[in-house]
Amino acid sequence: MGGEAADVTGDISDRDDVGGPGAPDLRARFPGQAVVAELLRRQGQIPPRRLLARLFGASPLTPDTSAWFKGALGEFEVGRLLAGLGPGCTVVHAVPVGAGTSDIDHVIIGPQGVFTVNTKNHSGQKVWVAGGTFMVNGKRLPHIRNSLFEANRAARILGRAVGHPVAVTPMVVVVSPLRLNIKRKPDGVEVVDARGLPRWFYRQPQRLAAQEAAQIAAAACRPLTWHRDPPGDGDPALLMARFETLRRDVASSLRRRMVWGAAMVAGLFVAIPAIYQVYLDLLVR
Repeated sequence: MGGEAADVTGDISDRDDVGGPGAPDLRARFPGQAVVAELLRRQGQIPPRRLLARLFGASPLTPDTSAWFKGALGEFEVGRLLAGLGPGCTVVHAVPVGAGTSDIDHVIIGPQGVFTVNTKNHSGQKVWVAGGTFMVNGKRLPHIRNSLFEANRAARILGRAVGHPVAVTPMVVVVSPLRLNIKRKPDGVEVVDARGLPRWFYRQPQRLAAQEAAQIAAAACRPLTWHRDPPGDGDPALLMARFETLRRDVASSLRRRMVWGAAMVAGLFVAIPAIYQVYLDLLVR
């Protein structure tokens, strides 16, 4: 993560106004925590693979949980990049917002201003943007509209928390696209390839004084700023341990499929000449 607002405002996690004595600071949440929690919940409802399926490398993921798994990997990557923004920035991840299960992938507060980041893992896909249109492999998706809504909501919440208007810039950060073609920049929304995210931030002008940024960061780190009854996803360390077990299982399954695929190709190379020889022998008879 970025720098700590507590450097200026004191240890927020020890203060009663965070949401009760001992209530967690949102900076304790790891990137993708809400996605990981939901992934593991859904994954827990899937029947265990049979022995033969495991032997042949069947993935432990379903099409549904694959999407959640990919989303978690995307948020991990963006979180890793945001951690390098420097001590002047505060970053909170997987911020529960509203009264339900919605969350904001990342919120950034620093000299450059306040940003909400909507992470989209479109690895290996073609992304095309023109104004309010955001297309992935020819399919139109509502990323621009959703990001605007998210930023406007964050501006209202943070403005109410600090007692004055807070400008929030929405961002869509695209992870590992095959190609990102921004034909026309959307009004009010920044669309950035994750690979250029740190450089993009370094080029932004200063919009907030240190004291104002610290005030907003302190409010942003309080769970009750965002959510009426902040949900508990469980122990972050346990969640990450369970996710890493799943990630190893996914990687192992992929390796097994690759080994079986290579064996089949090798078998064909051996079998084809033998079959051809049999065919020639039949022609000679």
